[in-house]
Amino acid sequence: MNSRIAEIQSRIIALQTQRAGTTPASATSAQGTFASHLQGAIASTAPTGQTYKLNSKGIPEDLAAYGNGKIPETALARVGNTGHKLWAPAAQSLNGMIEDARRDGVEIGITDSYRPYAEQVDLARRKGLYSQGGLAAKPGTSEHGWGMATDLDLNAKALSWMRKNAGNYGFVENVARESWHWAYRPPT
Repeated sequence: MNSRIAEIQSRIIALQTQRAGTTPASATSAQGTFASHLQGAIASTAPTGQTYKLNSKGIPEDLAAYGNGKIPETALARVGNTGHKLWAPAAQSLNGMIEDARRDGVEIGITDSYRPYAEQVDLARRKGLYSQGGLAAKPGTSEHGWGMATDLDLNAKALSWMRKNAGNYGFVENVARESWHWAYRPPT
């Protein structure tokens, strides 16, 4: 139930930020500020205590039932006003983290998020498999394919902030060669 609430909240934020983009230029900054404050308020007041039963690979059982790279749109939520999406609980947590970092004067950008299976295949072809020195997981095994990993645009200040604070939002830095890759670990 809490994940459905998180999904609805994320969709409301997305609609509000889209609507803010269609207003006259003079009103856009005020609405953008309102949207970011609303997003932060929702993230900080969202129901807590939701836990997930994980399978042996650390994937929530409900999510694993879909298959890696086959997550339906209804289980995904938008990250802020970007075109990026994650599994709804991960998106909600990332949205709250980005807003809190912004309040601390830190900008966190996003460069990648959920990857459908076909995109995983294409990425492996273009960038090579991680196991062979490349940058891609074997298709069907990527954390991005679960909607539980994001690649972030981090300067030195943002990377330092992430390393100090990301765990509070359920995110971990778990790929040694990729300081931009952060994976969501849902509460159990």
